[in-house]
Amino acid sequence: MADPWQECMEYAVTLARQAGEVVREALKTEVNVMIKSSPADLVTVTDQKVEKMLISLIKEKYPSHSFIGEESVAAGEKSVLTDNPTWIIDPIDGTTNFVHRFPFVAVSIGFVVNKKIEFGVVYSCVEDKMYTGRRGKGAFCNGQKLHVSQQEDITKSLLVTELGSCRTPETVRTILSNMEKLLCIPIHGIRGVGTAAVNMCLVASGAADAYYEMGIHCWDMAGAGIIVTEAGGVLMDVTGGAFDLMSRRIIAASSKTLAERIAREIQVVPFQRDDED
Repeated sequence: MADPWQECMEYAVTLARQAGEVVREALKTEVNVMIKSSPADLVTVTDQKVEKMLISLIKEKYPSHSFIGEESVAAGEKSVLTDNPTWIIDPIDGTTNFVHRFPFVAVSIGFVVNKKIEFGVVYSCVEDKMYTGRRGKGAFCNGQKLHVSQQEDITKSLLVTELGSCRTPETVRTILSNMEKLLCIPIHGIRGVGTAAVNMCLVASGAADAYYEMGIHCWDMAGAGIIVTEAGGVLMDVTGGAFDLMSRRIIAASSKTLAERIAREIQVVPFQRDDED
């Protein structure tokens, strides 16, 4: 049987590239910055412009499909995941990077049907790397097949995470204490390039062994989640339970053993779910 979502995926790749060009052009000009939930949660005119462009082009072609977009939600739309084919979009993952011209910025598109991720596209614009993952068909970067490192020993692992945009002292303390616990195991190190999608693609490509974070959103994870699993990795909740796209937390690792070990070490930071008012 022909793949029913193949055409959608090809369209997503075309759109991600088109969006990436807009982002790259915008990097050359003055950035107009606005603040969302905290002084560290930024949005720019380009985020909004790119999302509007993506959603209108997809709607034109697939009028019956649903959407969850970072900037639409910021503007008051609900973030509800149904069984309907749903495009989950982050127009610029790494907005703070974009504002500072720190060279890791991605366009992320995840496609979910019956609450299962069918494909994901992450385009790292400055690096010109197109990451793709299709359920059952593998994960690729610029046409090269991706494989996770399969590392199981935490003491030999390089982890990626972020400090997040929440600046509440209590949250910051927990995030730092989680890093301290992991570093003192000891592990090889902790990195982070400032975008959840690219961090997860680094795990998919074997450059990092695991990524964990709390406080991110479904649009940060929907594109890259399937890229990790199709590269042979695992997604898990930070409690060690099953991964939930709307839970705002994730461990993406090169092996189940490593994911479980990270889950045992870290303390959970409570965040309101994406699908709760």
